[in-house]
Amino acid sequence: MKKHILPAIKLTAVMILFFTVIYPLAVWGIAQLAPNAGKGEIIEHKGKKHYVNIGQSFTEDHYFWSRPSAVDYNAAGSGGSNKGPSNEEYLAEVKARIDTFLLHNPGVDKSDIPVDLVTASGSGLDPNISVQAAKVQVQRIAKIRGIEKLKLNQLIDQQTEKPLWGIFGPEKINVLKLNIALDELK
Repeated sequence: MKKHILPAIKLTAVMILFFTVIYPLAVWGIAQLAPNAGKGEIIEHKGKKHYVNIGQSFTEDHYFWSRPSAVDYNAAGSGGSNKGPSNEEYLAEVKARIDTFLLHNPGVDKSDIPVDLVTASGSGLDPNISVQAAKVQVQRIAKIRGIEKLKLNQLIDQQTEKPLWGIFGPEKINVLKLNIALDELK
């Protein structure tokens, strides 16, 4: 028994040292090489600072709407709703989001609404929407802002982020950057 306990205690001590000191220091050191020392990308717009990598709430009709958040866009309390697709409360919440979207976007069919406009992400802080989610909102924004649909579609194309190395992940659009570019379009 002594033959097994001492190596187990040593291994535990080494792992504690590695995972509580060495590994965090290595990650922190690498983060210092990133832009803004690993604190995230910050954009200043209209005198306010915004983190690009944290979802922002956009629900006004003259902007592209962001993905819903299960945590009200609170970065301190990141998390999903943890409600499954058979949960009646969750289904009612999604149905209410669909109804609200259809009310503000007449002419859009229910089947054309991308899922990312009516469901929250796993973190509740997703700053991106799909290209389809942006394009389904073009008609509303064009009408309210008096901007040609073609110009809005070009703006969407300019703001579309391609998959990492062309293969990892879907195309996506950062809603904050898109709406700032929309404001600057005038």
